[in-house]
Amino acid sequence: MALNAKIVEVTDRIIARSEKPRGIFLGRMKAAQSKGPSRAHLSCSGQAHAYAATGNDQAALAGGRAAHLGIVTAYNDMLSAHQPFESYPDLIRIAARDVGCTAQVAGGVPAMCDGVTQGEAGMELSLFSRDVIAMATGVALSHNTFDAAVFLGVCDKIVPGLVIAAQTFGHLPAVFMPAGPMTSGLANDEKAKVRQEFAAGECGRDKLMAAEMAAYHGPGTCTFYGTANTNQMLMEFMGLHLPGASFVNPGTPLREALTRAGAQRALELSALGNAYTPVCEVLDEKAFVNGIVGLMATGGSTNLLIHLIAMARAGGIILEAQDFADISAAVPLMARVYPNGLADVNHFHAAGGLGYMIGSLLESGFLHPDTRTVAGDGLHRYTQEPRLRDGELTWEAGAGESLNDKILRPASDPFQSTGGLVQLTGSLGSAVIKVSAVAPEHHIVEAPVRVFSDQEAVKTAFKAGEFTDDTIVVVRFQGPQANGMPELHALTPLLSILQGRGLKVALVTDGRMSGASGKVPAAIHVCPEAASGGPIAKLRDGDRLRLDADSGQLEILTEGVLDRPAATVDLSPNSFGTGRELFAAFRSAVGTAETGASVFGEMA
Repeated sequence: MALNAKIVEVTDRIIARSEKPRGIFLGRMKAAQSKGPSRAHLSCSGQAHAYAATGNDQAALAGGRAAHLGIVTAYNDMLSAHQPFESYPDLIRIAARDVGCTAQVAGGVPAMCDGVTQGEAGMELSLFSRDVIAMATGVALSHNTFDAAVFLGVCDKIVPGLVIAAQTFGHLPAVFMPAGPMTSGLANDEKAKVRQEFAAGECGRDKLMAAEMAAYHGPGTCTFYGTANTNQMLMEFMGLHLPGASFVNPGTPLREALTRAGAQRALELSALGNAYTPVCEVLDEKAFVNGIVGLMATGGSTNLLIHLIAMARAGGIILEAQDFADISAAVPLMARVYPNGLADVNHFHAAGGLGYMIGSLLESGFLHPDTRTVAGDGLHRYTQEPRLRDGELTWEAGAGESLNDKILRPASDPFQSTGGLVQLTGSLGSAVIKVSAVAPEHHIVEAPVRVFSDQEAVKTAFKAGEFTDDTIVVVRFQGPQANGMPELHALTPLLSILQGRGLKVALVTDGRMSGASGKVPAAIHVCPEAASGGPIAKLRDGDRLRLDADSGQLEILTEGVLDRPAATVDLSPNSFGTGRELFAAFRSAVGTAETGASVFGEMA
């Protein structure tokens, strides 16, 4: 099958746009590669410091003839998705020794949970934590003792931060290792129903707590298709996981076998192995296009628009919002996973999962088949599924057809002909909207606005019964410069109730929504943001907006709005408490959402 013309067009313009920064980046990587294995350049004293606690591995390390693997881990046992990583370093060390090599934990990186901090002050550190993770990984690998690296991370900002850092050390091979989703608990739609009942005052906190604990009940990622599981999808589509690794449950023999195999594959990919493949050759323009295709075909998290742009820039690749919009218009939506459907990721995996999707998209010409991956050249390997046969890990042909067409459909017969994300532009600026879970009758909302400067004020107005007519709720001063661009997912139950009452409602914000944003239309990542004086800062209660997800418009309908002075608010409460005082430099240096909301700027 010939490659889809739109995919070719978008890829070519990304390559052309990125020519200069990509060339500079690859020149740096080539220079680093030419120096050979890093440990050879360290002093004897420096090497002795690095090997002092390695016990029986000291002789192999001092000899320098076998590859040495660095482990960067986001382990903590507060995050269910990362708790399984506690045992990974021992597994990886043993796996390395089994092939005559060595491994050490290079360092740990912080990992916070957006689910815990939703609606709390800590959420204002969430987006910035991505860049902290990248910096912490840079410190971990700065000792220059490793020939390859494995990255242990799953959730929202962790994987993007690790990818940014992996590209910074792009002359090294990198294999990403997931922990897998927790087993299925309370159905996601039942959990959402209880949340709405609680928001409406129809049940008590005891019922809410029981429902939440039944949904989030064990080790592994949350089972809905939010940012964490979108990250895992991307690592397969972009060739950084072993094939089929994303959605194998924790604590299973297959999960352990994949961890061992991932470590050994990373060593094979090193300059001292037999298949040298630095990550700078895996994450090229085609790999990022494949990732965007996966994002659209699965109806993935809106957070990845920001993250993919930042991840790409770390390797000298310049992505723009129009790239996402054009790919979304061409790529079919093939999956219905909560919040875009009733199934969870375990059901999706059982129905054929990523292997089936990649195969169908390849057959239909929507993916570049010739990308380099950690499994070897070509994306076709990712149509296979891992299996244990007599205790040995092998890969076999995956599902040739969907095993549940209510969850997963072929690219030739999708749930809808376009992907899950739309770019909005107009007199209010630019924004994005996730429409894969929004019913067609809610794609267009034209209504007066109610303007708020934080989500608590929205909750107060809701409890006071102030929303009785069609309304577009504007929540501004939530952008990266204002307060770190927190998610506003706590508003979802309230807006869902209003929509359920028959009102036309929508959210417009310069903040973010969760990867779990669903059936209420939400124009998010509005740029320019209010803190920089964007048009959103000039709106007043009663002004009319038009949000049109079908035509991609976000227009101010009231005359004279742009002639007003921009409103200002006191942002000092965002500057202190829960660690926020430590991030003043980030708030002052951060870029726009359109450029990845990163503090790093141009990295090449």
